[in-house]
Amino acid sequence: MAVNLTRPVAPDPYSLLPSVPDFTLTSEDFRHGERLPDVHTNTDAGGNVSPQLSWQGFPDATQSFLVSCFDPDAPGPAGWWHWTVVDVPATTTSLARGANLPAGAFALRGDDGEARYVGAAPPPGDQVHRYFFVVHALDVPSLGFGPDMMPGAANTAVLFHTLARAVLVGTYQR
Repeated sequence: MAVNLTRPVAPDPYSLLPSVPDFTLTSEDFRHGERLPDVHTNTDAGGNVSPQLSWQGFPDATQSFLVSCFDPDAPGPAGWWHWTVVDVPATTTSLARGANLPAGAFALRGDDGEARYVGAAPPPGDQVHRYFFVVHALDVPSLGFGPDMMPGAANTAVLFHTLARAVLVGTYQR
């Protein structure tokens, strides 16, 4: 029996949050609105390699960053957290492709249970999925999260410490 995945496109989840200043987030691997290269996917053609990310123009008062990747288009009501990195030092303004995280930073377990980047993997034949790579500039040096913090809870708690936010969206469909 074929599963019917026809459904409305989810809203941009960050447009629903309280407004904060923005800053610039770019990648050497894809541009905003473009398809993610296969290497950044969790597919037979992919390698679960996190894309290169760079950011600039964040507030001088920034004390740390939270970096995440979220797919609001995943089937189900809650989307899918692919990657959440906390306690990124304020001196860090980029993560290399296949990121080795800076000292003090660590990845939380995503919705797949892995504490690492797990790439795009929409169901075959599903609508185009959007992958929101987001960097939050924070007013604290550490969020105080432990490794068992769930990504949805972390990305909610971060709202109380966000000075500014940068968003870069890649897409994928198979």
